[in-house]
Formats: sequence, C-alpha cells, structure tokens
Amino acid sequence: MRTLYSGVSRGTESLVLRGGVPESQYEAMRAPFQEGDFPGPVKYGYLNVGVVEEGPLEGRVVFCLYPHQTRYVVPADAVTVVPDDVPPARAVLAGTVETAVNALWDAAPLVGDRVAVIGAGMVGCAVARLLAGIPGAEVQLVDVDPARAETAERLGVRFAAPEDAEGDRDLVFHTSATEAGLVRSLELLAAEGEVVEMSWYGDRAVSVPLGEAFHSGRLAVRASQVGMVAPARRTRRGFAGRMALALRLLADPAFDALIPGESAFADLPRLAAEGLPPLCHRIAYREDPACSV
Repeated sequence: MRTLYSGVSRGTESLVLRGGVPESQYEAMRAPFQEGDFPGPVKYGYLNVGVVEEGPLEGRVVFCLYPHQTRYVVPADAVTVVPDDVPPARAVLAGTVETAVNALWDAAPLVGDRVAVIGAGMVGCAVARLLAGIPGAEVQLVDVDPARAETAERLGVRFAAPEDAEGDRDLVFHTSATEAGLVRSLELLAAEGEVVEMSWYGDRAVSVPLGEAFHSGRLAVRASQVGMVAPARRTRRGFAGRMALALRLLADPAFDALIPGESAFADLPRLAAEGLPPLCHRIAYREDPACSV
C-alpha cells in the first residue's frame, strides 16, 4: 500500500508519546499494526488512507488502521475500501467517526433528545455531527475554547462555554479528558440522565462527584470505547461493518470542519515537538511523485 494521507489523533498519540499508557493497559492499547512496546519507543497511529499497489484490491483507495508510514504491507482484510463519494483526504477521519458511531450505539439517543457534547476535539465534533442528524434533537457542543463556536456552526449544532451550557440534558457525551469536564457533564443532566464517558485518561486519576444529586437524581455514567462493538449491535455488526458505515457517513462534507490543517510527512518530527491543535491534523505524502490521487 502507498499512503496518500494519515491523520494525527492528537489526544491518544500525545498520551502515548509522553509515556502515559498505564502498564495494566499495555495490551488493550496496542494499535493494530504497532511496532515496539509500551512505554516506548513505539510506532503508533491508526488513521491511514492509501492506494493498494498489489493484491485483490489493486488500484483502490482504502482506509487502514496503520501508523504514519509511506508504504506498507497488510492482509487484504485489514483494509476497507473508501466509497467513491468520499474524498481520500477526508477519509482519514474514518477511525474517529467509527468511535462516534460506537458511542451512539451505546447511548441510543432518541428523537427529540436534549444532548450536550462536552469537549470539541475530534471525537466530540464527530459525535455532535452524527447527533445533529437525529430528528428533533437539541444538540449543544460545549468547550472552553470560544474558537470552537465556528466549528460548531459548520457542524450544524449550537455552541456554549461550560458556564453557559443549558442543563436538563437527557444525555451528555464527555470527550474533553478533563476532570472539570466530567464534573460539568454530571451537572448538566436531567433526572435519570446519563453521561457517556468517551475520554481516556491514561495514567491520570480523576475525581467523580457522586454526592449532591447523583443518587437522588438516579444519574448514570457509562463507558464507551471503540475497542469493542457496542453491546446493542454486537450480535449483528462486526468491526468491518462498523468501519464501512463510518466511511459511508464521511460522504458528508461537514466533516471537513474536523481537519483545519495539513503538513507534509517530513514535518512529523517537528509537529510532535511543537504540539498540534485539538482537531485532526492531516499528513500529506506528496513528496512521493507517484502520489497523485
């Protein structure tokens, strides 16, 4: 396979880079084609779009859960064909949208639900866009960065700072990976509402306020993680079907709002040292003259 684009999953890859994967999670956090072992050095990443150069899918543009690399060899069943109506440059978001799909399968939001998404990073924005398609749903994207208001507008949802977010929510998806975000998530719930916790804190401890209205309001916190297909769909959908769905959903051009920047593959070391914005930073492999798709 010849890579066209890869995407940097800032939260997880930054955590891996700093050595924040706890020893108990070394096996669970292995990327499908990771090289090396935690805590490092490791070759890590899982948002890769390329062209098959040899094999049964020769000439097709495909997505693969592979690290940042110019060329590589994987089994044919490790890739998913990118639909013709999805630009390869947008298809790098497939792994992120797959995570959002799994979260909605876990939470099962209903028509007309009042929902907040706390954390306007890659995953939070993908969740917000999918929620925006539910008839009658009232969706607000919550973040401490006021610049995310423009992103929310492009995604077709309302924006709010944490202190201005509306309460009485049926569901809250938490993706900010901060203790303050989790606390605010619980504060925004209606009675018998649920927080879907999508953040992964690595080796950091967080405190959850289980006093106040937690018990009297019969509130709930549940985990959602892409490593397993959500129980609601596990008997009918596998990993391949979930990924294929994520790629079909990426025909929606609104997802371009999640990719505000792009750099060349050769710039990756500099980017790792300088840091990246909270959304997806796309890596282009145009230094290869053959990369013309």
